[in-house]
Amino acid sequence: MISLSTKRTRFILFLFLGGIVAALPLLSRAQPPATDITIVNNSSREINHLYFSPPDQNNWGPDQLNSSVIAAGGGSVTLTGVACEGQSIKVIAEDHEGCFYYKVVECGEASTWTITNEATPDCGS
Repeated sequence: MISLSTKRTRFILFLFLGGIVAALPLLSRAQPPATDITIVNNSSREINHLYFSPPDQNNWGPDQLNSSVIAAGGGSVTLTGVACEGQSIKVIAEDHEGCFYYKVVECGEASTWTITNEATPDCGS
């Protein structure tokens, strides 16, 4: 015959294991993919600001250069562990004249974006 104490212990163990099984989907949710992005500035324009946005929105985050610049003629910066909310992220570079360059990169893998003089900037006109 099983004692009352043993029944309680089994019941508590059953509840504990059931709670773990129920929590597994919450614990195993995949973290948003992160990516490393290198921006190479081969253009003749200095890049003063760099922003990220979801690819289908213009909801720009903070400036990623933190008062630094990407020098014209071959300057570069690599941002590591950039968090993505989806499969891709839009990178926005702003030059010293207030013109913008855009590039959508895939998340989860390292990416390099080279800005050249052939790129057409968005200068608002």
